[in-house]
Amino acid sequence: MASWLLGTGIMLIHLLGIVSAVMALMSSRTSQGAIAWIISLLTFPYVALPAYWFFGRPRFYGYVTARGARDNVLRRVLVRYRHNIKPHLSLPASTDIQAVEQLAMMPLTKGNSADLLIDGEATFKSLFDGIDQAKDYLLLQFFIVRNDALGKRLQHHLIKAAQRGVRVYFLYDEVGSRKLNDGFLNEMMNEGIEVKAFRSSRGFIHRFQLNFRNHRKIAVVDGKQGWVGGFNVGVEYLGQHPRHGPWRDTHLALSGPCVLGLQEAFWEDWHWATGEVITLNWHAESHPQDNHHVVIVPSGPADKQDTASLLIQQLIHSANERLWVTSPYFVPDQGVQDALRLAAMRGVDVRVMIPERPDHLLVFLSAFSFLPDMLRAGVKIYRYLPGFLHQKVILIDNNAATVGTINLDNRSFRLNFEITAFIPSSTFASKVHAMLEQDFAQCRRVTIDEISQRPMWKKVISRAAYLTAPIQ
Repeated sequence: MASWLLGTGIMLIHLLGIVSAVMALMSSRTSQGAIAWIISLLTFPYVALPAYWFFGRPRFYGYVTARGARDNVLRRVLVRYRHNIKPHLSLPASTDIQAVEQLAMMPLTKGNSADLLIDGEATFKSLFDGIDQAKDYLLLQFFIVRNDALGKRLQHHLIKAAQRGVRVYFLYDEVGSRKLNDGFLNEMMNEGIEVKAFRSSRGFIHRFQLNFRNHRKIAVVDGKQGWVGGFNVGVEYLGQHPRHGPWRDTHLALSGPCVLGLQEAFWEDWHWATGEVITLNWHAESHPQDNHHVVIVPSGPADKQDTASLLIQQLIHSANERLWVTSPYFVPDQGVQDALRLAAMRGVDVRVMIPERPDHLLVFLSAFSFLPDMLRAGVKIYRYLPGFLHQKVILIDNNAATVGTINLDNRSFRLNFEITAFIPSSTFASKVHAMLEQDFAQCRRVTIDEISQRPMWKKVISRAAYLTAPIQ
């Protein structure tokens, strides 16, 4: 009897391995990924099967299904949004901007203000001031929220807003904020704040989709002011963690019609998390004194295309003189690697700024496997010395810049929900240029010798780490 049960179990596992291999064949986004999963699932399903169901799913099918189910509701909101924003639309000045619009599935709007917020004190002062000015509602979404001094400051401002009658909607990621305790959340809920976790593993059918995370950082006040960028909520983001030291990050304060793009992304995420349709202000207000053009680009594993990766490739291809990139995690896919090398070969000043001190060992080790090819092609790699670099900023020539949540790695490209502000403005680009010049002055440039002369055992470890890039 025991041997019969054992044989049946083994046969079932191999059958599930075959079914999963077919699924990997039909759904993997790269041929390399498909081959790796198929071989693993067919030859050693005992380990590969659970790994595939937790880490190998290429799309967030639950979100895709929910998006389809709410198409009628979404369409009604979008029709109202598009109608109200029509007077604020700007015709793309180039096909490059038009391509970004199509990737974003959101329009380029004019009449926006965009202020760089450099590091934590400036960012949270701006955010807390905005929260204190709210009259109707607040939308807040973070990947990481901690129950520490900064988290309690945020909590205090939100409770004060709720007490004066402001509707507060607070969304956090179940994985990124897994250490956030119930007491912290209950204090807010007891004051009438709507608090929800973004759970990709919601329900029995989608319980294995743990690998998809909501990495967006969004704040919206009354549909008029918005914030987006690299900051989460924790004292380390103020440079108050001994392990990381000074924390270098960049956020963005926005006002004008583009804020409705941030609001739309939050609205859809909230609908997934709760099933609720919240009533918001969709009337755009222009700021002609600044008049920045802005496209908000949401991306994620429910998209039909690899929006984030395609966006980065488009930005690289559009650069003629300068492409400066900062990212704490630099393990780009082959398309982005090739685009960076080609840009350097055609004479573009391609610079990539990454941390000197990593906070994720696998990501740090993975980079050594492809950096030599980058350096030989003329891409300049810099390591930021004073502390941990966490900003996600791209400067394109002197014409445009982006600030957002996208890291240059597979997780941001294909597994995480992300959001980025693309600003094709020479005025804004000049401010980003000045900011990054100061950052590069505090970096050391990586040489080909320091990588190629590493011991063989380190090269082997780096190559092995790079093989895990699809799930890092």
